[in-house]
Amino acid sequence: MPSAAALPEIYPAQGRLILTQLVSAPFPHPQRANGREFKGQFFSAKEHYADSAVAIFIPREFRETARIDFVILFHGWKNHVARVLEHYRLIEQFQESHRNALLVLPQGPYDAPDSFGGKLEDQDGFRRFMDEVMATLKEKSAVTNRQSVLGNIILSGHSGGYQVMASILDHGGLSDRVEEVWLFDALYAQTDRFLAWFEKRHGRLVDLYTEHGGTKEETERLMGIFKQHGVPFYSGKEAEVSPNQLRQSEAIFLFSDLAHDAVLQGNQAFRRFLESSRLEAMN
Repeated sequence: MPSAAALPEIYPAQGRLILTQLVSAPFPHPQRANGREFKGQFFSAKEHYADSAVAIFIPREFRETARIDFVILFHGWKNHVARVLEHYRLIEQFQESHRNALLVLPQGPYDAPDSFGGKLEDQDGFRRFMDEVMATLKEKSAVTNRQSVLGNIILSGHSGGYQVMASILDHGGLSDRVEEVWLFDALYAQTDRFLAWFEKRHGRLVDLYTEHGGTKEETERLMGIFKQHGVPFYSGKEAEVSPNQLRQSEAIFLFSDLAHDAVLQGNQAFRRFLESSRLEAMN
């Protein structure tokens, strides 16, 4: 597996990958200044909660406009940026979707069993983060129009990434900009925060779940709430859903036969969600 420092050299055929350190990145954070113990194992702050890396991908065919749209992806437990990009083929899927947006992947807890989102769970922490992302893009001439502003945002997350997403929707400061929310076997808890965003924003909510990933019960509870309140939604098998069904529904629940760690890339779900999203196409 390539080191994080080597990442920008790997994807020139797909576009430009910027690997940077941001002050507003999730870590370090005071709540993990002394590390964390989990099930008898200690995860030190130095090794697991000090990396402020953020990867930003600009597709080769990206067409700059006055408003820049973003897809943010939060990884789950025991992971890190370099592995996530390679293992889930995120950049390849993103480029193949031909959506006119940028992909952002913040480093969460580094190789640790932890869902905490650090500074992105602070009040207005996500707004500060996106302000710094926009400033960084302009400083590095990845965005040439100095007047460009933040457009719409898609929040996506795998597994433990749900917690930081829920906090962002609740008090991150940019909930009105979040157009879509994608949960890749990630609806473990804090469902009320996802529901509150959906009811207020009427964006697109996609919940992909598995038999043994630990999210089935909470997903079925949310579907029950929608039924009780007469909210229309689509429910079916991920392997059988059509592009039109993905496009036409605001609330989508997809059961996957894949293993928990395969839902992002196994059936090209990340690319398929991008292609059916409200993001503009490049051509």
